[in-house]
Amino acid sequence: MGKSISLFGTSADPPTIGHKKILEELSKIYSFTISYVSNNPKKNHKENISIRSLLLKTLIEDLDNPKILFNQSISSQWAVESINKCKRIYEFNNLDFVIGSDLIKDIFYWKNFDKIIEEVSFLVILREGYPVESNTIKMLETYNVKFRISTIKIPKISSSKFRSNFNYSNLPNSLIDIVKKNNLYESTKFVE
Repeated sequence: MGKSISLFGTSADPPTIGHKKILEELSKIYSFTISYVSNNPKKNHKENISIRSLLLKTLIEDLDNPKILFNQSISSQWAVESINKCKRIYEFNNLDFVIGSDLIKDIFYWKNFDKIIEEVSFLVILREGYPVESNTIKMLETYNVKFRISTIKIPKISSSKFRSNFNYSNLPNSLIDIVKKNNLYESTKFVE
C-alpha cells in the first residue's frame, strides 16, 4: 500500500478532548489512522483496559470519520508487537507511530527498540510542559530514528489531569454519560 498510515496507541485513561483533537488532526494528514488502547507497563491505570477500550471506541464511532479506525486486536503493552500486528492485518509497510513528547525519551528503553526504529517513523505530538530537548533530538539522530515533530496543537489536558480534577468539560461529549452512569473515575471533586 502506498497510503500514509498512522498508528495511535494510547492508555486513554480516560480519552479526553486532547485525544479527540489528535484523532481529528491525524485524519487530515493521513489516509488512515488506526487507534487502540494499551496498558503502559510504566503506568498504573485507574480503569481496566476493557472500559478504556469502550470509551475510545465510543469516541471514534462518534467522530464518524472513515479515516479513523479503532482496532483493539492490535493492542499490546509492547509497541513492537502492536506494530507487527498492525502490519500483518493491514498489509502495508509505511507507518508513522504517534507518540507524545512526554514519552519520546522513553523509546530508547522500549522492548526491541532496534526493531521498532526499522519498522516505523515517529510523529511526535508536542505536549505543553514537555518540549523535545536538543539532547533528545541528538539521541534520535544518533540512533537514526526517523521522526517528525508535529505542528498539531492540542488542548492543555491529559488523562491524569482529568483524574485529579474531574472536570467533565475535558471529556468528549460522547463519553460524559458513560462515565457518569458507570461511576468511572470516581473522585471527591466534581466539576460540571
